[in-house]
Amino acid sequence: MSAGWVAGAVRAKALVSRCPGAEAVREIAESATLSDARRYLAATPYARNVRAADGLLEVQRAVTAALLWHLRVLAGWLPRGGARLLVPLAAGFEIANVAHRFAGPEDRRTAAPEPYRLGALETAWRRLDRAGTPAQLRAALTASSWGDPGGDTPWALLTGMRMAAARRTAVAVAPARRWAQGRAALLTARELFLYGRSLPEPVRRDATRLLGARAAAAASYPEFRDRLPAAARWVLTEAAEPDGLWRAEARWWRTVQGDGAAMLRDGRNGPRVVVGAVAVLSVDAWRVRAALESAARGGRPGEVFDALA
Repeated sequence: MSAGWVAGAVRAKALVSRCPGAEAVREIAESATLSDARRYLAATPYARNVRAADGLLEVQRAVTAALLWHLRVLAGWLPRGGARLLVPLAAGFEIANVAHRFAGPEDRRTAAPEPYRLGALETAWRRLDRAGTPAQLRAALTASSWGDPGGDTPWALLTGMRMAAARRTAVAVAPARRWAQGRAALLTARELFLYGRSLPEPVRRDATRLLGARAAAAASYPEFRDRLPAAARWVLTEAAEPDGLWRAEARWWRTVQGDGAAMLRDGRNGPRVVVGAVAVLSVDAWRVRAALESAARGGRPGEVFDALA
């Protein structure tokens, strides 16, 4: 193993060691007010980012921005070309940048946040940012490793990017392939059987690659679950019906956390340790965001938060 990967793995473990962890996140969730929750964050790696944030959405975004910064720092410690391993894992930030361009009237009442700055973790954001219309945005995606989303409506663009992120992760990040297949199963089930929407052709092709032709062609949710390969079926075991997909989402995050922690315990410094660290860091930020929402509601975590624990 090269010295660069050893240094990256050591840095990855150091970043994870500073995470608040499940117990501290529970305390944040049970805070009586958002202000109280923010005080808990003062002793966490999110402190610097949330200091100037105001209101729930701003504080949650600050937490996510802190995660991105940590991933960029980690990428800087990896050997030449090592950052490419993290690019698919950071795809959600680029998707979020695109999603904000389609913000509804409610979202426009507040000042537009700055796009996430991806640095070496960018896929094609600078080209996407220059696109002036949805059609141009689709063309920019098609010309990049994102691929053609199959349409230029906001829904088609974002759905295409989300499935492409799963496909790219499965291809480029072997330790995360199982997570990518689970994410593809969630996205497909939600679109087909919860919202009743047909997938654009490129999205359907990616779903077929990740889940198999029989699952992608299923006519009902039970049939879809039964036809999924074992590598993806696990994510839906707690969701007997489409309206239970929120439980499947929580299971996906718990699984990523468990798998990531196991990779960190592997002891062999290298790419698996780095991928495991990205997983644990990402889950921690997601849980903190959920805890902040609970605090903003008066410290009542509820069933959804409990499902994440």
